[in-house]
Amino acid sequence: MRKFLISPVSSTLDVDLKKKIDAKTKPPGSLGRLEKLAVQFGRIQNSLNPELINPTILVFAGDHGITEEGVSPYPQEVTTQMVINFLKGGAAINVFCNQNNISLHVIDAGVKTDFPECNDLIKAKIGRGTKNFCKEAAMSFDECERAIEKGAELSRTVPLSTCNVIGFGEMGIGNTSSAAALTHRFTGLPVEECVGKGTGLDEPGLEHKQNTIRQALEKHAQIKEPQAVLSTFGGFEIAMMVGAMLESAVLKRIILIDGFIATAAFLAAFRIVPEIKQYAVFAHKSDEHGHGKILKYMQVEPLISLGMRLGEGTGAAVAFPILQSAVSFLNQMASFESAGVSSRTDVKNN
Repeated sequence: MRKFLISPVSSTLDVDLKKKIDAKTKPPGSLGRLEKLAVQFGRIQNSLNPELINPTILVFAGDHGITEEGVSPYPQEVTTQMVINFLKGGAAINVFCNQNNISLHVIDAGVKTDFPECNDLIKAKIGRGTKNFCKEAAMSFDECERAIEKGAELSRTVPLSTCNVIGFGEMGIGNTSSAAALTHRFTGLPVEECVGKGTGLDEPGLEHKQNTIRQALEKHAQIKEPQAVLSTFGGFEIAMMVGAMLESAVLKRIILIDGFIATAAFLAAFRIVPEIKQYAVFAHKSDEHGHGKILKYMQVEPLISLGMRLGEGTGAAVAFPILQSAVSFLNQMASFESAGVSSRTDVKNN
């Protein structure tokens, strides 16, 4: 795999960014997390006036061989059906992207079925779904490498060249099992803390899913290197997201991370190039069991927690207006001086 040369974000404007923020007509720190986001965006763009230009979400779809083990209450054909729903504009991610003027692109990374010609679908199929990682590696090392590189290529070529903020979504029945296995292997957390109910398993179904993933992890116990872990347990859509995330950081974009599956992909990207973390904003805390565990492990704080667990990039789309608020206050809010408002005077004790 080629090297992704991700530059550390700039800290040269930190003092000036803090001065600009503290000069606004408000008590210091009173805009909380928005102030931290404004500094992060200023660092990424090396600017006192950061902007959010042509926001884009890429949704990657792929099928998973692990569904043979009965780890999802939904049949595999739902992946295909939901991709068609995306293309017709009927899914939650369509609604939220339309609401917030975010460009949406849908990518077939490895869906089992073939789609008819459609201008709105990007065909990037690596294979017709992954293999069952309970029995063998989900994909070959070469397939994983091609998926990563294809994701990087799509990150460069699909959004408008001026895009500087990008989010990622996914669709794939069985992909919470893949994400759970990746989470365990990259964090060392107990399997039961990584595995959730996915699309709605009951308690016996959850126990079966946990046991299935535990057995698969034991079968592949010697696999440790990040790309080998990704090829063993990942999905084509997850591996493609990894490449797209890494390339987006190379391009110095703000990376908006969605829920459990997207965060598991980010965890793989982080293991490959740790510098990517400086470019990431974690949109929300998914209600999928393992997501909060990853966020805690990575020592990051999500922007919102609404009990969502849909995937598709929906958490990223819903959280995007918070990013806009951070940029807007920094660029448009009056300073004490420009507004003619008296600034703070420190009280001295006699």
